[in-house]
Amino acid sequence: MISKRRLSKSEDKDSPTEDASNTSKQPLSKKTKKSHVYNEVEENDSAFVKLLKTSGIILKRGESQNQLAVDQTVFQKKLSQTLRKHPSYPKIIEEFVSGLESYIEDQDIFRNCLLSCERLQDEEASMGPSYSKSLIKLLLGIDILQPAIIKTLFEKLPEFLFESTNSDGINMPRLIISQLKWLEKVVDSKDLTTKIMQLISIAPVYLQHDFITSLPEILGDSQHADVGKELSDLLTENTSLTVPILDVLSSLRLDPQLLSKVRQLVMGKLSSVKLEDLPVIIKFILHSVTATDALEVISELREILDLQHCILPSLLQASQSRLKNKGRTSSSGNQENSSEDCGFLLFDVIKSAVRYEKTISEAWIKAIEHTDPESEHKTFDLVMLLIIYSTNTQTKKYIERVLRNKIRSGCFQEQLLYSTFYIHYLVLKDVFPSILSLAQNLLHSLDPSIILFGSLLYKYSFKFFDNYCQQEVIGALVTHICSGNEAEVDTALDVLLELVLLNLSAMRLNAVYVKGILDYLDKMSPRQIRKLFYLLSTLAFSKQTEGSSHIQDDMHLVVRKQLSSTIFKYKVIGIIGAVTMAGIMALDRRRPASLTQGKADLSNEQYTQVTSLLQLVHSCSKQSPQASVLYYDEFANMIQGAKLAPKVLEWVGQTIFNDFQDAFVVDLCAIPKGDCPFPVKALYGLEDYSSQDGIAVNLLPLLFSQDFAEDEGSKTSQESDHKLVSPLCLAPYFRLLRLCVEKQHNGNLEEIDGLLDCPVLLTDLEPGEGLESMSDKEHSFKCSLIYLTLNWFREVVNAFCRQTSPEMKGKVLTRLKHIVELQRILEKYLAVTSDYSPPLATFDLETLDITPHTSTSVSAKMKKQGITGGRKQKASGNKTSSHDVLSKEDGSECDPTPSNRGQLGKELKGKEEKTLSLQNYHFLFRELDMEVFSILHCGLVTKFILDTEMHTEATEVVQLQPPELLFLLEDLSHKVENVLTPSIAKRVPFFKSKGSQNIGLSHLQQRSGQEIAHCIVQLLTPMCNHLENIHNYFQCLAAENCSIVDGPGIQVQEYQIMSSCYQRLLQIFHGLFAWSGFFQPQNQNLLYSALEVLTNRLKPREPDQSLEELLSQSFQYLQNFHHSIPSFQSALYLIRLLMVILEKSAAPTQNRGKIASLAKHFLCRVWPGGEKEKSSIPNDQLHALLSIYLEHTDSVLKAIEEIAGVGVPELINSSKDASSSTFPTLTRHTFVIFFRVMMAELEKTVKGLQAGTATDSQQIHEEKLFYWNMAVRDFSILINLIKVFDSRPVLHVCLKYGRLFVEVFLKQCMPLLDFSFRKHREDVLSLLETFQLNTRLLHHLCGHSKIHQDMKLTKHVPLLKKTLELLVCRVKAMLIFNNCREAFWLGNLKNRDLQGEEIISQNSQASTVDESEDDTSSQASKNKATELGEEDEASDGEKEQDSDESDDDTD
Repeated sequence: MISKRRLSKSEDKDSPTEDASNTSKQPLSKKTKKSHVYNEVEENDSAFVKLLKTSGIILKRGESQNQLAVDQTVFQKKLSQTLRKHPSYPKIIEEFVSGLESYIEDQDIFRNCLLSCERLQDEEASMGPSYSKSLIKLLLGIDILQPAIIKTLFEKLPEFLFESTNSDGINMPRLIISQLKWLEKVVDSKDLTTKIMQLISIAPVYLQHDFITSLPEILGDSQHADVGKELSDLLTENTSLTVPILDVLSSLRLDPQLLSKVRQLVMGKLSSVKLEDLPVIIKFILHSVTATDALEVISELREILDLQHCILPSLLQASQSRLKNKGRTSSSGNQENSSEDCGFLLFDVIKSAVRYEKTISEAWIKAIEHTDPESEHKTFDLVMLLIIYSTNTQTKKYIERVLRNKIRSGCFQEQLLYSTFYIHYLVLKDVFPSILSLAQNLLHSLDPSIILFGSLLYKYSFKFFDNYCQQEVIGALVTHICSGNEAEVDTALDVLLELVLLNLSAMRLNAVYVKGILDYLDKMSPRQIRKLFYLLSTLAFSKQTEGSSHIQDDMHLVVRKQLSSTIFKYKVIGIIGAVTMAGIMALDRRRPASLTQGKADLSNEQYTQVTSLLQLVHSCSKQSPQASVLYYDEFANMIQGAKLAPKVLEWVGQTIFNDFQDAFVVDLCAIPKGDCPFPVKALYGLEDYSSQDGIAVNLLPLLFSQDFAEDEGSKTSQESDHKLVSPLCLAPYFRLLRLCVEKQHNGNLEEIDGLLDCPVLLTDLEPGEGLESMSDKEHSFKCSLIYLTLNWFREVVNAFCRQTSPEMKGKVLTRLKHIVELQRILEKYLAVTSDYSPPLATFDLETLDITPHTSTSVSAKMKKQGITGGRKQKASGNKTSSHDVLSKEDGSECDPTPSNRGQLGKELKGKEEKTLSLQNYHFLFRELDMEVFSILHCGLVTKFILDTEMHTEATEVVQLQPPELLFLLEDLSHKVENVLTPSIAKRVPFFKSKGSQNIGLSHLQQRSGQEIAHCIVQLLTPMCNHLENIHNYFQCLAAENCSIVDGPGIQVQEYQIMSSCYQRLLQIFHGLFAWSGFFQPQNQNLLYSALEVLTNRLKPREPDQSLEELLSQSFQYLQNFHHSIPSFQSALYLIRLLMVILEKSAAPTQNRGKIASLAKHFLCRVWPGGEKEKSSIPNDQLHALLSIYLEHTDSVLKAIEEIAGVGVPELINSSKDASSSTFPTLTRHTFVIFFRVMMAELEKTVKGLQAGTATDSQQIHEEKLFYWNMAVRDFSILINLIKVFDSRPVLHVCLKYGRLFVEVFLKQCMPLLDFSFRKHREDVLSLLETFQLNTRLLHHLCGHSKIHQDMKLTKHVPLLKKTLELLVCRVKAMLIFNNCREAFWLGNLKNRDLQGEEIISQNSQASTVDESEDDTSSQASKNKATELGEEDEASDGEKEQDSDESDDDTD
């Protein structure tokens, strides 16, 4: 309000000049006067004027300021004393006020009295404040005058309410009200309150706002309650005054109930208020919150307040307007700024509240945490968590936990985070350091979804914030990369790659930070090195700029340095970096329009750079087979993933083609002759050549030259002239050749199709009787030969699997058969060659943990001829030197695929041949591409056999046989497990290398999970066909042999292969449907497609089926296979598959019973196990299936009682090696599994039952009491089993879960007994009596553990004893609560072992009290007897504690 005089800008036109003397006499007034008449001193004989003059104020006429000759305080004191000492006091006061009223009748004079006085006294001499008060303000400071003057002001004020503002800009009502502010004392505050509230009720709206907001400065504390009540009533009547009223209420000391009432009123109108009013309203709501209602208020506020719909429309409108009106301003700009400012002010209010009020911040976090996962979260929630995270350091851990849980449950997804940054980027920019800190912490997680969220925080901070923030984001990501943590490095590199695509120009500005990562290459994996060089190459070569040259120079320096290193680890870095750089430099950057015109984008200079770089890599790697293999694989992957310029691709193709045929292909008529001790034969050919005019792969001679000739030192000068080559390079070089031909001829491989059916130069590989008599060197040689042949055939299958002609399909199937045969042979060799070190198929940093089979390059005689139509002919055209051989971008980081033949390698019972499973050797083989599994589509393939004149000589029908099917399914299941299975489920042990887990899957890791899932969905139809065929096989087998596995009509090996196929198919299905990506919206269509495939197997396709219908029918389809399940492992996978389908349903309870019945069916079934029954079912799988059964059954207690009360007695009464007749899976060997699961599920079940309260109905009390009676009965049955099964694992389970059950009994059951004792005394006593016997047995178990001094058991004893003592005290409390204290007495129990025999180690006097209480003495009340026994339990604890205290300490 205006407390000083506002000076008019108008001047007197008649008097353009002003007397200088007048100006000097009034230094505080800069205003010119109209005439000297209005500048005269007021001369009046009234008491008012005289008293003022006497006291020190000179009144002026007109617009001149009244003059104050003395200090303000002196004036007030002098006038007050003068009035009090006046002879006519107190009548003089009326005269004084009457004179004032007469004096201020003139509006100008009244205004002058409301404006500040002119001080004639020097400021240095003044003792009061430096500013001058008005005459009215000075008079209001005198107690005896204040009531009358206030009355006069309020009588005068209505005259000005509806007048417009004066020409000098002074608003008289506001000026009058300002006189009442900050009075040192209010004489009659109640009267003042009444007057001002009456004034507010009649004033115009614009003045009402001012009057209301002035109330806290006018009223005293005593009037706050009355004013608050009146303002709340006014709020109900006039909603337009909401903002000023709430602003005032926030400043008043009011009753909490009144605040709560007003808050509820405001909350009801919150959704309809204007955005600019929100800050004040929210401030009031948060101000009125108390600790008791904070959570409720914040939860309601969170539901009502939706800033997204307030701010977003204006943002969109403004952005659209900017697009339409580029270069000129528009009104929407003001609207956008207004919305942003209001939003910023709102969050400023909230930020202040959560910073200084701990209850508000905690309540806000809890409100978000307790939000139903099914309800949709808003951007407001995310912003609030980030704001609280930045303002309150004590809640950071709590907020991180809430965020992690919300991310895991899918509540906070990418779209929500993007919307949050898009709408509230100004607010978030203010808390950017906290966002950076949060992102760093989230990247330390092991959960992929949390890591993704952290990476998105980095990404959107870079996108929406300014250059400084972008620089900080890059710095944080570089820190992650240099940390050495594999997951962090991968994520940070992925984010940087996304940022390059998002804003390449901004990334170039920060390229110097990224370039610094080159100093940490030796701690990075090949995949990470590849990403880094791709990132730097994109920054350096995508567009030639002045700033990119320094990056190019540094990269070239690093690459050349690493390539020249003799240490293989650093050479790997150089190869990967150089090939990646070459791939970016050689990219085809032609625009679509220029493709038809044939314009080349690659200049001669660039072409020379690329070729020279690749030739450098080849020359540096050719001396090492491992380096060559890595180079070829890198180059092959680069060609596969990038579109190279035609000029480069042509040069690469010509070089590779010529070098491959020179190195590895020979004519059959010119088989190399050497000193090989094994006869060289051309084996595994698919064509019958009438003469020796075909070609063959020169494998054995090369390998022999490498392994034997060098050892004998038989290198001749003639041989040394030939080009060095290693058989290790055969498969990777062929992959490079194949991919190059595919790129050049759009997938057509006719140019190299002769390599599919040509034979391989080998020797007889089938082991005979002399297998064990061979020397170690011969063993190793043949094993290496088989390995190399297998890898050759695997790459051949990779190359030709997508060919569509039946003849080619038939040949590919034949090659698959050869692979299976060779693996069978290799298993036999490995069984007798324990120290054999096989050659690796890929060479990168991860696989270096496994010592590679080092082999040097040797000379080999090669023909310079070409491969065409299956014949080797003279090569036409220019010959390219071996230095031009190239390689590909994505190296063999984890290359080979698993060719696990564990099940296939099992022999029949009667066979004595030794074999070794290749389960652990999968990383040694070349990786199968995902395209290979298209072979699963093959049914019967008719292959035409042609004669020499290309006429059909015969036809042959080829089919995918079970061994080949198993080979493909095992490989596919291994891929699914590594890509689609969540990383949490396959977490690597701490000390185990993480890199070794994905060895042999480098090609697979270059694809996203979505691509892999899409490929598998495409294979669902053929896999369903195979699954149904195998199902029919076992159905027919069961019908013929009455389900006897070793019946006369069953071939054991075939049975095992089919069973393994069944298991692998279910495993693949489970891996697919358990993929977490199906929960993402973009993959919903893929899930629909997968479910439709399963649904269509039951009945014809119906359009527009809902997800629930598809899930239900898919569940039914898969459930139908349970009749033919051949193995326990397959049964478990089927159950898990059905559970995964069930989890995706909105109403999963409908089919839970089906899963429980199916699990029980499998538990009650006899499974084939051979001679050793105990090893037929793995313990972990039995544990999993039994847990599933108990978790899904309707009544866990009844299920446990059935197993423990029916199955276990049957086992006890059976012979040693027999099993329970009801539960055949329950044997003496598996009893501990059943016992552990039943105890755990029993404790888990009772823990989930809420404790009873006194307010519950009688029926609820009875139901819970009955439930606890059943639980205690089950507990009693299980505990007493330790008398029969007293093995160490069983006793350990009993101690662990026995204590947990007693603890739950204390917390959940004892409160129920407190309220049920009076009405259900007999039931309560029976329950306690049964439980007492169980706890006594637990006490005996403690004694047994101490006697045997078993550390694993005794560590549970102290906690168990403590719990038993608490139980005694709690029972005593229950009796006191029910007025039965006399029924409680305390005694001592003897320490006994499990068989009830007394432990003699205790003092004799401590055992004077007999343990058994037969209750023969007094039956006064059964509760007494029961509690007596229960207190025995207590004394037992005390006794044991006294006698064996030292033992407890040692535990």
